[in-house]
Amino acid sequence: MEREVEVRVVRPGAEVDLVGRLDAKSASVVRDTLHACLDEGEGDFLLHVGELEIWDSTGLGVLVGAHRRARRAGRRVVLTEVPPRHLRLLKATKLHRLFVVEPRVA
Repeated sequence: MEREVEVRVVRPGAEVDLVGRLDAKSASVVRDTLHACLDEGEGDFLLHVGELEIWDSTGLGVLVGAHRRARRAGRRVVLTEVPPRHLRLLKATKLHRLFVVEPRVA
């Protein structure tokens, strides 16, 4: 059985962990949570993606949408703990230029 996505709000409005699969099936849940968090906070928004197994094009679209919403609010989305295979995907799609990518945040 495929593992669904789990969205853990670490700090409301500021920090979220994503675990599992970010794909077409889970996109709406993730999108709704990210938008709610972006709307209620301020400053950098940390998105921990180290435990994401899969990102498909729909999942990447969710991240781009979160980036756009954050920019409108004067915020930045910071992707943390990006595994090497996902970093290669971000570079191949040129999305590494869009996001702040941090190896690990204490």
